[in-house]
Amino acid sequence: MTAQTKSHEPAITPDLVAQHGLKPDEYQRILKLIGREPTFTELGIFSAMWNEHCSYKSSRLHLKKLPTSAPWVIQGPGENAGIIDIGDGLACAFKMESHNHPSYIEPYQGATTGVGGILRDVFTMGARPIACLNLLRFGSVDHPLTRHLVSGVVAGIGGYGNSFGVPTVGGSTAFHSSYDGNILVNAMAVGLVRTDEIFYAAATGVGRPIVYLGSKTGRDGIHGATMASAEFDEKSEEKRPTVQVGDPFSEKLLLEACLEIMAKGCVVAIQDMGAAGLTSSAVEMGAKGNLGIELDLDKVPCREPGMSAYEMMLSESQERMLMVLDPEKEEEAEAIFRKWGLDFAVIGKTTDTLRFVVKHGGEIKADLPIKQLGDEAPLYDRPSVPTPKPQKLDSAALAAPLPIDAALKKLVATPDLASKRWIWEQYDHLILGNSIQGPGGDAAVVRVENGPKGLALTADVTPRYCFADPVEGGKQAVAEAWRNITAVGGRPLALTDNLNFGNPEKPEIMGQFVACLQGIGEACRALDFPIVSGNVSLYNETQGKGILPTPSIGGVGLVADVTKSAGLAFRAPGEKILLVGETEGWLGQSIYLREILGREEGAPPPVDLAKEKAHGDFVRALIVGGFVSAAHDVSDGGLAVALAEMAMARGVGAKVAAPGADIAAVWFGEDQGRYLLAAPVGRADEILALAAKAGVPVAVIGETGGDVLALGGASPMLVRELLEAHENWMPAYMAGGKTA
Repeated sequence: MTAQTKSHEPAITPDLVAQHGLKPDEYQRILKLIGREPTFTELGIFSAMWNEHCSYKSSRLHLKKLPTSAPWVIQGPGENAGIIDIGDGLACAFKMESHNHPSYIEPYQGATTGVGGILRDVFTMGARPIACLNLLRFGSVDHPLTRHLVSGVVAGIGGYGNSFGVPTVGGSTAFHSSYDGNILVNAMAVGLVRTDEIFYAAATGVGRPIVYLGSKTGRDGIHGATMASAEFDEKSEEKRPTVQVGDPFSEKLLLEACLEIMAKGCVVAIQDMGAAGLTSSAVEMGAKGNLGIELDLDKVPCREPGMSAYEMMLSESQERMLMVLDPEKEEEAEAIFRKWGLDFAVIGKTTDTLRFVVKHGGEIKADLPIKQLGDEAPLYDRPSVPTPKPQKLDSAALAAPLPIDAALKKLVATPDLASKRWIWEQYDHLILGNSIQGPGGDAAVVRVENGPKGLALTADVTPRYCFADPVEGGKQAVAEAWRNITAVGGRPLALTDNLNFGNPEKPEIMGQFVACLQGIGEACRALDFPIVSGNVSLYNETQGKGILPTPSIGGVGLVADVTKSAGLAFRAPGEKILLVGETEGWLGQSIYLREILGREEGAPPPVDLAKEKAHGDFVRALIVGGFVSAAHDVSDGGLAVALAEMAMARGVGAKVAAPGADIAAVWFGEDQGRYLLAAPVGRADEILALAAKAGVPVAVIGETGGDVLALGGASPMLVRELLEAHENWMPAYMAGGKTA
């Protein structure tokens, strides 16, 4: 069968091909594949399926090197979300995705639809969402757009999550000039599903109805996936119409309707209409099931008149699903969707032809081989140049321009380390009533059903480490997630990732990508912490300037009993403070080096994965055994900042001796694999004995009490003054006050 065209459709010219993000050799590949010139609609379909965002053409080779399996992994990468077994017949579905480019162009709607899309990925698997997290990166606080972007993105995340009715329980927000023209908005969603009630995308059975569900199709989001696969330039503002518009109330109805027809046994296969909309969802369902798909676009519910086949196939209008239904259950399914006030339309059928056929207005607008649309997408082994290994700084030789107390007061009020309460108080993190620990700690803890079990959730990365040494930075990103989950008493189980990088056609950027994945893979294997889902976001560049390599890591762990999970706050006076791990005083790439000395240089701290595992397993056993009242991992800002965070959390002070020389490097160095613990005096002695037996370095370095934080020979600091500086920076900045 040959696709037909109408004379009024534009001629396929080299210019038009280029506008669709396809290179000349890729277009030649299309001609060879189908044996003729594509129609305008077919060109749009190839553009959608073969762009970076959907085809992973620059990253697929390297993603295959990541560990994705474990006895508890039910579904790894390749579905809408990854799924792990958490026992008692329950599973956890989760994934992280980016909405970076749309959020820069239109921050409220970009962030809103990012949250909506990731929620759909989770409930498409049959899981009810129970929590959201996010990882946000904005430009310099001095940049004229930063306040506007922060305000819009935060409002969008809160507006969608709060209205949909899922708590936003954690995340990470930081600032750096590399994101001035290309912010990052990475959204993560987590859901629960019974292990025997999971749904997948692969269509089965010939002649079964393909059903369009949810909201109507409009012209918003056309070429959204293509835009996400291109650098920004001076014309980016012209792309505003490609940003989708979200409706959380419609999505809530869609969730309930989908879960209801799933429970009734109506669904054979289901796919979210996300990037590339109807095109990718239909192609993926058919290709995964080794079936053909035939669509009649005359039956697609549209909210705008006169939409063409091209527009309908590429629209990324939100809150839409595609399903293959059991024909005998079609009427029952339709009744359920009508009850929820949602569109339900049979728009096609499965076939045995392995063709993707699109009809509109009595004409065939596309007739393509369905498997090859995905399988024959270009796959590039792009040239890569390794990042030169940075030199280790002689931290002890660095002059300290400020006393320890003054440096700490400044650090807790810097953009990256200041409290983000202004942000997370705009999110409802308590709705559903299962949030045991919310934002502000090492990891969030969310109760599973009625308990006692819970999930520990985190999202984090340290891009400055990844830029300086991508292998160590990749390892550290995974180790940080491991420590965050461990510090609340969780057993780390699996990861999702969002790999944000610049232009992969530049060998140095591809070198960052390859090396970061090497480090991530090494850490995942050493810590038995597989990656089960994720997303790659490339071309995060503006006018040739790329972002810092930012491989966001979202971690999920299991807390056996949420009543025994640990928080970071010092809870009572008279407790011993213990430091787990060794302190050298590593200032290379540290926050102290950047904020106090004004330098971004040197090698980041190395990650010893064997020690990470040993220290983490030891700390987790102490928490589960009830030995400690507080636990906190030591990361950005080093020991001094971690102690300040523990003191500020409840206003309980402490007196602490330096674990080594009483110098800035020891207090602010970011040596890895370390935790701070608080324990009653008797328990501290037991911990030291257990540590000696386990071969884990643990030392008592101080005691809680009073209203001041005294670090070595530094002047004591009133905890309330630290807290005031820590809490005030963000509200003052967003109100238009000073930037630092």
